[in-house]
Amino acid sequence: MIRFNPFSKRSKSVAVVRLAGAISAGSRGGLSDQSLAPMIEKAFRRGKPDAVALVLNSPGGSPVQSALIGARIRRLAEEKNIPVYAFVEDVAASGGYWLAAAADEIYVDRSSIVGSIGVISAGFGAHEFLARHGIERRVHTAGKSKSMMDPFRPEKEEDVARLSSLLEQIHEVFKDHVLARRAGKLNEDEDLFTGEIWVGEKAIEAGLADGIGHLVPVLKQKFGDDVRLRRYDRSRSLTQRLGMRIANDALDGLEERASFARFGL
Repeated sequence: MIRFNPFSKRSKSVAVVRLAGAISAGSRGGLSDQSLAPMIEKAFRRGKPDAVALVLNSPGGSPVQSALIGARIRRLAEEKNIPVYAFVEDVAASGGYWLAAAADEIYVDRSSIVGSIGVISAGFGAHEFLARHGIERRVHTAGKSKSMMDPFRPEKEEDVARLSSLLEQIHEVFKDHVLARRAGKLNEDEDLFTGEIWVGEKAIEAGLADGIGHLVPVLKQKFGDDVRLRRYDRSRSLTQRLGMRIANDALDGLEERASFARFGL
């Protein structure tokens, strides 16, 4: 019979949290603070882990959700005094890199894409289509800026200037986060905040990652060959498990596919 020995050496354990997909405030399956909170909280609190590992594969998305998720990870890491390591799979770009920067160390594959430290706003203009088909757009507002960047009306210079100002403000927040989290590691001879992306070893040279490494080998090197990995993933509702959200899942797939396609993936 196996007996519990209180004096035996305890093997190290690491909570492994998978963060895969686009970052979105929507409820259809994107990474959001609300959907990830139970999993992240459990990873830090259950079983007193020696570290938390983030397995990342995200092309980015909502800057606010990225900030909320990253802030939750940092708060728990500091509260519990637990180191956090990020392992990038295909891509950790834009908001995905925001999450990676929440870790104390970032490891990439030689072909991983990281960076894209910028902010983007995309839309369309359909006013000429409406005019060709004799359709009149009627908009009434209280407040001159209420209909800014209406896709069914001609673009206005003042609206573009206002949007650019908003994007610059968000960009500054993103830059501040990276500068704080990667302090002393970034290559000061290179402008890292243009929205450019780097691959593998080039990302390390730029200071955006700490090394080439995969989850299991790195964790064994840090915590021993008998390290125990406790894996956490988002729970799905019964309807999701039974495949009863086909339309929404298909839409999610298209949106996410488009986000990954920006990086050739």
